[in-house]
Amino acid sequence: MSDATKPLFWRDPRMPHVELRKVEDGRKICYAPHSHTHWSLGAITAGESTFRYREDRYHVHAGTLVMMNPDWMHACSAIDDRPWAYLMLYVDTDWLIELRYQAGLLASPRWQDFPTAVIRAPTWYEGYCHMATCLLDPSRDLLDRQTVVVEYLSALMHELAGQPARPLPRAPANLRQLAAYLDAHAAEDISLDDLCERSGYSPGHLIRAFKRHFGFTPHAYLINRRIQLGQRELKGGTPIAEAALNAGFADQPHFQRTFKRLVAATPNQYRQPSLEQ
Repeated sequence: MSDATKPLFWRDPRMPHVELRKVEDGRKICYAPHSHTHWSLGAITAGESTFRYREDRYHVHAGTLVMMNPDWMHACSAIDDRPWAYLMLYVDTDWLIELRYQAGLLASPRWQDFPTAVIRAPTWYEGYCHMATCLLDPSRDLLDRQTVVVEYLSALMHELAGQPARPLPRAPANLRQLAAYLDAHAAEDISLDDLCERSGYSPGHLIRAFKRHFGFTPHAYLINRRIQLGQRELKGGTPIAEAALNAGFADQPHFQRTFKRLVAATPNQYRQPSLEQ
């Protein structure tokens, strides 16, 4: 992988609530459908690509912002091998809840999804790029970085708060309980028979119903959660082989292949960010 196609990650342990990813040439970057536990906000900085967000598809280009709610299925890919570049900011959900709640934008400190998927206004794009430049500049003070992030995200939260919510159909209680079970036991070996017994559904009905409400089959949901576990392990400095086992993978090669498919980066690239402070 050339330097231009290699993803770069910025992290600072003094700002654990945000992480930034930078890709200068995304032609070989193709994400399989996946989701994150955090809220994500990206900027297309050059070229164009496709953005799949649950059941919707968008054609996005330079100057566009895209955002993803926690646990919403999404995927991105190049268009006919055309060049594109992007920045992606990952924001801790609990931290963002508190920011919105303290600003009076939430009635209670509980997550509320945003209906917006794409923003094309130049002002918000330029502000995002300014924020990213600040984070990536090693000469900037910690207080400067923190201020820029809070100011930009606070202003954006106020802008988005005026838009009507688009509530998703709530999954039946037994499916919500099943998702919680998968969350709690993601690193364990789980069978379809066990899930059917817990839900009361037949195999075919369970797979269809689960995918309709969560965007993934139960197996894809489980693998997505395992990769999230692996990411937490890697950020904590756990060796790759150990992180693979802790996340529920039988071996390191399987973990590496799956990680690359969902994160579009190798575990080593993610574990040792090029732009860490």
